[in-house]
Amino acid sequence: MNASTSGKLVIFSAPSGSGKSTLVRYLMETVEGFGFSISATSRAPRGTEQHGVDYFFLTAEEFRQKVDAGDFLEWEEVYENTYYGSLQSEVEKRWSQGQAVAFDIDVVGGLNLKKHFGDRALALFIQAPSIEELERRLSARGTDSPEKIAQRIEKAAWEMEQCDGFDHIIINDDLDRAKAEAKALLEAFLAT
Repeated sequence: MNASTSGKLVIFSAPSGSGKSTLVRYLMETVEGFGFSISATSRAPRGTEQHGVDYFFLTAEEFRQKVDAGDFLEWEEVYENTYYGSLQSEVEKRWSQGQAVAFDIDVVGGLNLKKHFGDRALALFIQAPSIEELERRLSARGTDSPEKIAQRIEKAAWEMEQCDGFDHIIINDDLDRAKAEAKALLEAFLAT
């Protein structure tokens, strides 16, 4: 483990369905020196998601209490009464272990973290080849209603316009190529 990784953040942001979680899982398995920051959310678990593994699942009231207590590094209400946020305690835990902190986070949260941490953060925007491909991927995963998919697609168009606020854009039209590109960027950042 490189001692220079502590105090650094690696931000992965993308519209839903772009493949960022797949890339993050791959990188967590293949690159040493960074640990995952588990986000908190007030949404219900999807599929096999588990509390404390995939997210910290909180009620909207519990989430708001943590906001009032100042427990979040960043947070937002992504959809009405659906909150997401990054707990300061997760970052401190990883840094105390000498690790950089990896975030799988929405676009607004990613931009907020990059703005706050500047050069201590590597911000990667993962982009699907098109809105049509995003819609196909969201439908294929079978975890959201048609109404929720439409809501996500509407939000994705705006999110894709924000990509210039990130350090690098990785177009995920070929998963193996996207993995190799993300790994090279991450290893170079962690080595500095």
